[in-house]
Amino acid sequence: MRTAWDDLSPATRGAITARTGPIYATNSTDKGMNSELAVTLHTGSGPVFVKGLRLDHPRVWTQQREATINPYVAPLAPRLLWSIKTDEWHLLGFEHLHGRPAEYARGSDDLPLVAEAITALAKVHAPVDVELKQIEQRFADYVDASDDAALLRGDTVLHTDWTPDNVLIVDGAARVVDWAWPTRGAAWIDAACWVVWLISAGHTPDEAELWAAKTPAWATAPPRALDVFAVAQQRLWTGIATDNPETGWKRSLADAATRWADHRRP
Repeated sequence: MRTAWDDLSPATRGAITARTGPIYATNSTDKGMNSELAVTLHTGSGPVFVKGLRLDHPRVWTQQREATINPYVAPLAPRLLWSIKTDEWHLLGFEHLHGRPAEYARGSDDLPLVAEAITALAKVHAPVDVELKQIEQRFADYVDASDDAALLRGDTVLHTDWTPDNVLIVDGAARVVDWAWPTRGAAWIDAACWVVWLISAGHTPDEAELWAAKTPAWATAPPRALDVFAVAQQRLWTGIATDNPETGWKRSLADAATRWADHRRP
């Protein structure tokens, strides 16, 4: 459950206003699932987006990971303005983006913009001084052999969660938010993750792969690596949907991932 601004302790609100100045209005959002606090603060110098997790949350470490990777992925990502810890919270304040979620349906004018964002991200080399999850570790449970996992390795910063809510169309460009799980892996993997979302949005597997192919890194993927990754995506999303059978969008993604894996089988 999301925490509202008014439910924060006076000390926590004071620590934030010490960074932002006086706050005259707030708007919470129900988008995203990685934060307990997600609120836009309207200040005299403009809006600021604040996200946070309590210090006793099992994923509070993702806050520091997002703060650390931000200089490498901004301005594709919103710029981090500040990071603070109170007695209760780890909080991040970001540049506020006034945009809307990307539309992935056939014929959408947003599709070329998303392809451009994925292309830009594929050029970002994973910094050696930042600890990142490695894609072959994240997907170890969804591949059959270590040799298959090795096909996913690389030195590119990956986002991996291409839900439209994480891709905001702002002033004619796609910006990518929610960097709780930055990952090191092969440059083509974000385009491959996008394929499943495109199929779920109504594209055929062939059409989805054609959009992925508009990102230059896609051409670097060995066919065997794409086959392995498609099956891994099927297993991942099927597991997620099985654990949450009442959630329609998860079932849709599991079905889409299955269609893609079937498409790539001989």
